[in-house]
Amino acid sequence: MRAPNLKKIMEATSLTRAGRLHEATELLLDRKSATTDKAAPAGQPSLTRQPWALRAASALSDQLFGHGQAPAPHGSTAEAGFTTHAYADEGGERSYKLFVPTSYDGRPLPLVVMLHGCTQNPDDFAAGTQMNVLAQAQNFIVAYPEQTRAANAQRCWNWFNAADQERGSGEPALIAGITRQIMADLAIDPNRVYVAGLSAGGAAAAVMGMTYPDLYAAVGVHSGLACGAATDLMSALSVMRQGGAGPKAKRQLAVPTIVFHGDRDTTVNPINGDETIAQARGSRSAGKVETIRGQSTGGLDYTRTVESGTPPLEHWTIHGAGHAWSGGNAAGSYTEPRGPDASREMLRFFLANPRRLAAAA
Repeated sequence: MRAPNLKKIMEATSLTRAGRLHEATELLLDRKSATTDKAAPAGQPSLTRQPWALRAASALSDQLFGHGQAPAPHGSTAEAGFTTHAYADEGGERSYKLFVPTSYDGRPLPLVVMLHGCTQNPDDFAAGTQMNVLAQAQNFIVAYPEQTRAANAQRCWNWFNAADQERGSGEPALIAGITRQIMADLAIDPNRVYVAGLSAGGAAAAVMGMTYPDLYAAVGVHSGLACGAATDLMSALSVMRQGGAGPKAKRQLAVPTIVFHGDRDTTVNPINGDETIAQARGSRSAGKVETIRGQSTGGLDYTRTVESGTPPLEHWTIHGAGHAWSGGNAAGSYTEPRGPDASREMLRFFLANPRRLAAAA
């Protein structure tokens, strides 16, 4: 197959700038005549048989996402693209990766902090959730703190340790410190700072919502557990199998929360999604409750329960899905491409819920 002409490259460049990388690659591959690699997952184009397409797509991605300087506030600089940074305090240190869209010009943007699951890392989690692509298209900044093998052999966030469930200590302090460092280095809207995660990262996100409600405006928990549902490794294994409740949020600690969970999850019992919502609701009334049933474009049914009380809550149950990020890309681990797009739905929920009043610490 011939390499694409100049018009096709220009069209692909436009699509890539809009964050539509999959469509840009499809255009470069000329799907009408491309041969599908037998090893490629269903519905995904093969690049192995069209090396020029791989080079072209990679070059476009590097040009638009991986290089260049974007103006930053207060005379500082911020590198547009996906870059590695470090944070340290008296409690320890962690590296993190930061995605800054090419449109960043020093005006305050939302920040989404993404906490990966066990055995994952920032690159894997970014590939699976496609949150960087969404950030480029919708103009926000994404941070991915990285757990170390020294802290946990499987790279799990230690959500189940009592010492890692408290404000000002352990991993919550490190994650909050990374968030605040980014807010100091870049122009971030302090009322639009959010945290989300998958599995152990989802449980850690729930911890952050409970311990730092003055920092995070809303929380996204995918296949996770409530804060304080376990206090050691043995109790963690028990609540993962059977479910478990944590302490209810106090009125002044209420944070809007969105939960995704597959009802075929055999790693973390789906009842933990119910417990996470119950914890976020606390002792308050659910307010108006609306239940929406639908089917994703990938063919999976879902039930979405929306509570309009204070705080607003959403609970998505993905029918037939296991322990995986709904609507994720197969380029990353623990993804379910057939499900509704959890990344896009979390972002919608986040941006609809800026922090209006500072919560009591």
